[in-house]
Amino acid sequence: MRTAEIKRKTAETDIQLSLNLDGSGRSTVRTGCGFLDHMLTLFAAHGKFDLTVTCKGDVEVDDHHTVEDIGICLGKAFEEALGEKRGITRYGSFLLPMDEALIQTAVDLSGRTYLGYGLELPTQKIGSFDTELVEEFWLAFTRQCPMSLHIRQLAGKNSHHIAEGCFKSVARSLKEAVSLDGTDAVPSTKGVL
Repeated sequence: MRTAEIKRKTAETDIQLSLNLDGSGRSTVRTGCGFLDHMLTLFAAHGKFDLTVTCKGDVEVDDHHTVEDIGICLGKAFEEALGEKRGITRYGSFLLPMDEALIQTAVDLSGRTYLGYGLELPTQKIGSFDTELVEEFWLAFTRQCPMSLHIRQLAGKNSHHIAEGCFKSVARSLKEAVSLDGTDAVPSTKGVL
Protein backbone atom coordinates (compact mmCIF):
# COMPACT_ATOMS: atom_id res chain seq x y z
CA MET A 1 0.00 0.00 0.00
CA ARG A 2 1.43 3.36 -1.03
CA THR A 3 -0.07 5.37 1.79
CA ALA A 4 1.01 7.92 4.38
CA GLU A 5 -0.38 9.63 7.45
CA ILE A 6 1.10 12.94 8.51
CA LYS A 7 0.46 14.92 11.67
CA ARG A 8 1.91 18.38 12.17
CA LYS A 9 1.21 20.68 15.09
CA THR A 10 2.74 24.12 15.51
CA ALA A 11 1.71 27.31 17.26
CA GLU A 12 0.00 28.30 13.97
CA THR A 13 -1.59 25.09 12.64
CA ASP A 14 -2.74 21.63 13.72
CA ILE A 15 -2.95 19.33 10.69
CA GLN A 16 -3.85 15.69 10.13
CA LEU A 17 -3.49 14.35 6.60
CA SER A 18 -3.79 10.91 5.05
CA LEU A 19 -2.96 9.99 1.47
CA ASN A 20 -3.38 6.90 -0.71
CA LEU A 21 -1.62 7.17 -4.06
CA ASP A 22 -3.60 4.23 -5.44
CA GLY A 23 -7.04 5.46 -4.54
CA SER A 24 -10.13 6.43 -6.49
CA GLY A 25 -10.13 10.20 -5.94
CA ARG A 26 -12.17 10.27 -2.74
CA SER A 27 -11.50 13.18 -0.41
CA THR A 28 -12.57 14.81 2.80
CA VAL A 29 -10.98 18.23 3.10
CA ARG A 30 -11.61 20.69 5.91
CA THR A 31 -8.84 23.27 6.15
CA GLY A 32 -10.72 26.36 7.27
CA CYS A 33 -9.85 27.94 3.92
CA GLY A 34 -12.68 27.45 1.44
CA PHE A 35 -10.69 28.00 -1.74
CA LEU A 36 -7.95 25.59 -0.62
CA ASP A 37 -10.62 22.99 0.20
CA HIS A 38 -11.88 23.35 -3.37
CA MET A 39 -8.36 23.02 -4.86
CA LEU A 40 -7.44 19.96 -2.78
CA THR A 41 -10.75 18.24 -3.51
CA LEU A 42 -10.26 18.56 -7.25
CA PHE A 43 -6.54 17.70 -6.89
CA ALA A 44 -7.54 14.38 -5.28
CA ALA A 45 -10.25 13.72 -7.87
CA HIS A 46 -8.04 14.38 -10.90
CA GLY A 47 -5.04 12.51 -9.50
CA LYS A 48 -7.20 9.59 -8.29
CA PHE A 49 -5.59 10.05 -4.88
CA ASP A 50 -7.58 9.35 -1.72
CA LEU A 51 -6.98 12.35 0.52
CA THR A 52 -8.18 13.37 3.95
CA VAL A 53 -7.10 16.71 5.41
CA THR A 54 -8.19 18.50 8.55
CA CYS A 55 -6.57 21.70 9.76
CA LYS A 56 -7.12 24.09 12.59
CA GLY A 57 -5.13 27.15 11.62
CA ASP A 58 -4.80 30.79 12.55
CA VAL A 59 -7.00 31.89 9.66
CA GLU A 60 -8.03 34.90 11.72
CA VAL A 61 -4.56 36.22 10.83
CA ASP A 62 -4.80 35.10 7.18
CA ASP A 63 -4.59 31.86 5.20
CA HIS A 64 -0.80 31.88 4.74
CA HIS A 65 0.21 29.49 7.55
CA THR A 66 -2.60 27.07 6.74
CA VAL A 67 -1.79 26.95 3.02
CA GLU A 68 1.97 26.62 3.50
CA ASP A 69 1.74 24.01 6.25
CA ILE A 70 -0.72 21.88 4.30
CA GLY A 71 1.67 22.06 1.33
CA ILE A 72 4.40 20.81 3.69
CA CYS A 73 2.23 17.95 4.93
CA LEU A 74 1.06 16.90 1.47
CA GLY A 75 4.65 16.91 0.19
CA LYS A 76 5.76 14.78 3.16
CA ALA A 77 2.90 12.38 2.50
CA PHE A 78 3.90 11.94 -1.15
CA GLU A 79 7.53 11.39 -0.19
CA GLU A 80 6.60 8.81 2.44
CA ALA A 81 4.08 7.00 0.23
CA LEU A 82 6.58 6.76 -2.65
CA GLY A 83 9.22 5.11 -0.47
CA GLU A 84 12.20 4.03 -2.59
CA LYS A 85 10.24 4.94 -5.76
CA ARG A 86 10.66 1.44 -7.16
CA GLY A 87 8.58 0.75 -10.25
CA ILE A 88 7.26 4.29 -10.72
CA THR A 89 7.04 5.97 -14.10
CA ARG A 90 8.91 8.96 -12.59
CA TYR A 91 7.89 11.54 -15.23
CA GLY A 92 4.51 13.05 -15.96
CA SER A 93 3.09 15.98 -17.86
CA PHE A 94 -0.32 17.36 -18.73
CA LEU A 95 -1.78 20.18 -20.79
CA LEU A 96 -5.10 21.25 -19.25
CA PRO A 97 -7.68 23.64 -20.69
CA MET A 98 -9.95 25.34 -18.13
CA ASP A 99 -12.28 27.58 -20.13
CA GLU A 100 -10.04 30.43 -21.37
CA ALA A 101 -7.09 29.24 -19.26
CA LEU A 102 -4.53 26.78 -20.59
CA ILE A 103 -2.07 25.33 -18.06
CA GLN A 104 0.84 23.01 -18.76
CA THR A 105 2.67 21.13 -16.03
CA ALA A 106 5.51 18.63 -15.99
CA VAL A 107 7.04 16.71 -13.10
CA ASP A 108 10.15 14.61 -12.56
CA LEU A 109 10.25 12.74 -9.23
CA SER A 110 14.02 13.09 -9.32
CA GLY A 111 14.78 13.64 -5.63
CA ARG A 112 16.03 17.14 -6.51
CA THR A 113 13.93 20.18 -5.67
CA TYR A 114 13.03 22.71 -8.33
CA LEU A 115 9.86 24.72 -8.86
CA GLY A 116 9.47 26.52 -12.16
CA TYR A 117 6.42 28.65 -11.44
CA GLY A 118 4.95 30.52 -14.39
CA LEU A 119 1.43 31.59 -13.41
CA GLU A 120 0.33 35.19 -13.81
CA LEU A 121 -2.82 35.57 -11.74
CA PRO A 122 -4.40 38.92 -12.67
CA THR A 123 -6.06 39.56 -9.30
CA GLN A 124 -4.63 39.65 -5.78
CA LYS A 125 -7.61 37.75 -4.38
CA ILE A 126 -9.94 34.93 -5.33
CA GLY A 127 -12.74 35.60 -2.88
CA SER A 128 -10.79 36.04 0.37
CA PHE A 129 -7.88 33.88 -0.82
CA ASP A 130 -4.56 35.63 -1.57
CA THR A 131 -3.49 34.44 -5.02
CA GLU A 132 0.22 34.62 -4.09
CA LEU A 133 -0.45 31.60 -1.86
CA VAL A 134 -0.74 29.31 -4.89
CA GLU A 135 3.02 29.61 -5.38
CA GLU A 136 3.65 29.26 -1.63
CA PHE A 137 1.71 25.99 -1.61
CA TRP A 138 3.76 24.44 -4.43
CA LEU A 139 7.04 25.70 -2.95
CA ALA A 140 6.21 23.99 0.35
CA PHE A 141 5.10 20.83 -1.45
CA THR A 142 8.24 20.47 -3.61
CA ARG A 143 10.56 21.17 -0.68
CA GLN A 144 9.14 18.15 1.17
CA CYS A 145 8.86 15.79 -1.79
CA PRO A 146 11.92 16.74 -3.83
CA MET A 147 11.00 16.91 -7.50
CA SER A 148 11.27 19.15 -10.50
CA LEU A 149 7.85 20.71 -11.01
CA HIS A 150 7.21 23.09 -13.89
CA ILE A 151 3.97 25.05 -14.07
CA ARG A 152 3.28 27.19 -17.14
CA GLN A 153 0.31 29.37 -18.02
CA LEU A 154 -0.14 29.43 -21.78
CA ALA A 155 -3.40 31.41 -21.67
CA GLY A 156 -5.87 32.74 -19.13
CA LYS A 157 -7.56 35.87 -17.79
CA ASN A 158 -9.62 34.58 -14.86
CA SER A 159 -7.64 33.97 -11.65
CA HIS A 160 -9.97 31.21 -10.45
CA HIS A 161 -9.69 29.34 -13.76
CA ILE A 162 -5.90 29.70 -13.82
CA ALA A 163 -5.45 28.44 -10.24
CA GLU A 164 -7.92 25.61 -10.70
CA GLY A 165 -6.29 24.61 -13.98
CA CYS A 166 -2.95 24.52 -12.16
CA PHE A 167 -4.11 22.17 -9.39
CA LYS A 168 -5.88 19.88 -11.88
CA SER A 169 -2.90 19.78 -14.23
CA VAL A 170 -0.38 19.09 -11.45
CA ALA A 171 -2.63 16.29 -10.20
CA ARG A 172 -2.74 14.71 -13.67
CA SER A 173 1.04 15.03 -14.05
CA LEU A 174 1.63 13.46 -10.63
CA LYS A 175 -0.85 10.69 -11.38
CA GLU A 176 1.26 9.74 -14.38
CA ALA A 177 4.59 10.13 -12.55
CA VAL A 178 3.60 7.94 -9.56
CA SER A 179 1.96 5.27 -11.73
CA LEU A 180 3.60 1.86 -11.61
CA ASP A 181 5.33 0.54 -14.73
CA GLY A 182 5.24 -3.16 -13.81
CA THR A 183 8.89 -3.42 -12.75
CA ASP A 184 10.60 -3.28 -9.37
CA ALA A 185 13.36 -1.04 -10.69
CA VAL A 186 14.25 2.44 -9.55
CA PRO A 187 13.85 4.55 -12.72
CA SER A 188 17.39 5.93 -12.80
CA THR A 189 20.72 4.72 -14.14
CA LYS A 190 22.15 5.76 -10.76
CA GLY A 191 20.00 3.16 -9.03
CA VAL A 192 18.51 5.68 -6.60
CA LEU A 193 16.28 8.73 -6.78
